[in-house]
This record gives sequence, C-alpha cells and structure tokens, in this order.
Amino acid sequence: MVLMFLNGDGMRGGRLNAQLAGAPLLRAARSAAKYRYYSVGDRFPAMIATGSQGRQVAGEVYDVPMEVLRDSLIPNEPPELELGLIELEDGTACLATVLRANLRGSAELTDISDIGDWRAYRGIPAPE
Repeated sequence: MVLMFLNGDGMRGGRLNAQLAGAPLLRAARSAAKYRYYSVGDRFPAMIATGSQGRQVAGEVYDVPMEVLRDSLIPNEPPELELGLIELEDGTACLATVLRANLRGSAELTDISDIGDWRAYRGIPAPE
C-alpha cells in the first residue's frame, strides 16, 4: 500500500474515482506551498514543483495497493502526466501524478495555482 495524493477527477464524486478499486480514502489534504497548478486543456489538472511562487493544491490522500497503482491508476493517466513524489502541508511524502517537465510552457496549460482546487475551478461542489 502507498499513499497517493489525488487532485482531479479521481477524488470522491469524480468520474475516475472507480479506478481506485475501493482503495480507502484516508483524508482530505493540501500539498505544501511548493507547486504550480494547471488545467491541461480543461481536461484534467496537473501540478509541478517550483522553486518560487508555489501554492498549495487541494486533494485527497488514499491508501492504494501497489497492484491498483500498477493495473488501474497509472495506465489510465494521460500521457502528459507521470508519477512523482510530492510533499503535503504537514510534511508527509505522497505519490501523485505530476506534469511532465518537458511540457512546461505548453499552450494547453492554464495556470490555476491561485485557485488551487480542481473542483472549485470547474464549479463542482465537494462531496460531503
């Protein structure tokens, strides 16, 4: 089992949440203020570590079996994302999908760092 930080449609109520195959939600969380956060063509969000002007990103932490990560989550991620290691605001290390570094500056990216929340950006209320 690994800690996985989700910040897009894989969260509760999202259209991709079933890909977690029942992995338990541990808690809502925020990343450390070390990331820029983007909408990629309004299809999905992506975060990337930055040396300056970082912001927090809202998400959820799941306890994901390695088999689910291997067989369900990673194979279904868009090619613009890759598996990375991030830091949460409390210092916890988590896996997350992050923007591939070679895509920085892509015309498809809209910086939503000041919003820091995919649901809020899309106008979708968080499940209770």
